[in-house]
Amino acid sequence: MKHQSHLLHAALIMDGNGRWATARGLARPAGHRAGVETVRRIVEAAPKLGIGTLTLYAFSSDNWKRPWTEVAALMDLLRRYLFTELPKLKREGVRLHIIGRRDRLPGAVRAAIARAEWETRGGETLTLRIAVDYSARDALCRAAGQLGADPTRPAFTDALAEAMHSPTAPDVDLLIRTGGEQRLSDFLLWECAYAELVFTSTLWPDLTAADLGDAVADFRRRDRRFGGLSGDGSTLSQPIIQTQST
Repeated sequence: MKHQSHLLHAALIMDGNGRWATARGLARPAGHRAGVETVRRIVEAAPKLGIGTLTLYAFSSDNWKRPWTEVAALMDLLRRYLFTELPKLKREGVRLHIIGRRDRLPGAVRAAIARAEWETRGGETLTLRIAVDYSARDALCRAAGQLGADPTRPAFTDALAEAMHSPTAPDVDLLIRTGGEQRLSDFLLWECAYAELVFTSTLWPDLTAADLGDAVADFRRRDRRFGGLSGDGSTLSQPIIQTQST
């Protein structure tokens, strides 16, 4: 895989599918289906914006608490996405990884994951990570249990990647959450230590490639000091993603 250290790692919490559907008098699964279309356009736009790693929060470990009909619809949607998008992912050089637990996923979904990861293993344009049955706190606990009494940060990062069934990824540079909520919801807590955050009230199905471009442009204007002093005297800018009422 080509060296991508100069490229961004963008993480997105895809929130608002259910509310998008409810506002249109539709069942919640319709919102999740619309959200898949947004995934397609965001994945297509990401490399053009200098994003080398894209992590999408699809299903948290807490989402098992939702009605079984919605969970079943989400699992089937994930399986079908992996099947139908595989040729395009391969053609466009996208390397896919699913992060999170796998033992609780339906067998058909696990099989689709294994096939998609294997067949896209040579992708060099974009690393796409989809978080499924994912909890950052659970992953941190599992990683900590693998280390001795005096772990280093690199060793812990490697252990965390193993706990998520994923190769090591760079720290998150930019985190975007749609849907109006302003919290991390147990997502990439270790990797987001110095991430720039953008929150927008735009619901996930309505997010456009232009919105993603605005967020990246805003990120590139921010003064990332990592606890030090600014090297050029610039100041942090305000987010330029425009919010809309929901």
